[in-house]
Amino acid sequence: MENDNLIRYGVSIQKGLQDQFDSYIALKGYGNRSEAIRDLIRESLIKEGHANKEAVAIGSISIVYDHHIHELSAKLTDIQHDFQDCIISSMHVHIDHHNCMEVIIVKGKLLSLEALANKLAVIKGVKTGKLTLVY
Repeated sequence: MENDNLIRYGVSIQKGLQDQFDSYIALKGYGNRSEAIRDLIRESLIKEGHANKEAVAIGSISIVYDHHIHELSAKLTDIQHDFQDCIISSMHVHIDHHNCMEVIIVKGKLLSLEALANKLAVIKGVKTGKLTLVY
């Protein structure tokens, strides 16, 4: 990040909260408060849906589903093929006799990643589906 793009401002905060924040910073290994604040702001914007939908994001989509549901695996595969430009890799895990989990590593425009996650999550037989962004 170039220094000429940085904006400096002050923040008023109670001592107890600042002490907790400093402990958080130390635990996470941040070099300074600014790095931690930037990460928290980015995370909050993504979580609340205010991130730039055209920006490239990286993350994972985790789904748990009942593999006994007729043609569910084929539907999941078809949807993933429709979004193959966003999918880097996937891993399939057998949880128990009825349930499987897939973790799909994705990279692409946030709008596309959200669309893929939503399409997978709403299929009958999918018990949970979640997009987790790391960038």
